[in-house]
Amino acid sequence: MEIKHKIAVVTGVSKGIGYETCLQLLEKGAIVFGLGRNNNITHPNFTFIPCDVREFVSVELAFKQILSKHDSIDILLNNAGLGYFGMLEDTSIEQWNEMYQTNVNGIFHCCKMALPVMKKNQYGHIINIASTAALEGLPQVSAYCATKWAVKGLSESLFREVRDYKIKVTCIYPGSTKTDFFRNSPGIKPHDYMLMPTDVALAIIQAIEMPDNFNTVNLEIRPLQPKGPKT
Repeated sequence: MEIKHKIAVVTGVSKGIGYETCLQLLEKGAIVFGLGRNNNITHPNFTFIPCDVREFVSVELAFKQILSKHDSIDILLNNAGLGYFGMLEDTSIEQWNEMYQTNVNGIFHCCKMALPVMKKNQYGHIINIASTAALEGLPQVSAYCATKWAVKGLSESLFREVRDYKIKVTCIYPGSTKTDFFRNSPGIKPHDYMLMPTDVALAIIQAIEMPDNFNTVNLEIRPLQPKGPKT
């Protein structure tokens, strides 16, 4: 896809992967709409729309605002997400619900709004941010893993549902990334041996820019030496 002049919608834009991907999309000439609670981007081609992806009404209003100005949505990056760490029995009902509402329901809400116009135009690319926690069960993140396995299943099924409409679906599986994701994990602090958000964003941009008949369905990205070099 040629990114210049394309309409892109990105969730979770205040920090990390969403923020860096917005910057790179803007650098490529895209018209970007950022959905989230906070905004740190100022650019003539960027519009921030306050939105809680957990609430369908909020997402519906945001997409109606976008579609009142444009007749297409070419790129949808479902990036908003969070995780709580701890033993399953220690995970509160509130934490469980918040993770599922954000990590899974948020993707469903945004895809539900974007797909009709993508199908109408026979064009589009949906990118869902999962995690390597969607590829293997890990101790003390069972609730978070459950949400990201759901994202994996949704993405792989959706890919098969919409490919005949010339719509791509890509699921990204980043390993540990230096963001504020670990704010809810007192035992893990972000460090420079993790993936950098700007590099994950670059991989997303590269997947978007592939030829129209080329679809990266699953993209696993891991830091080479997550604990640093051996001494």
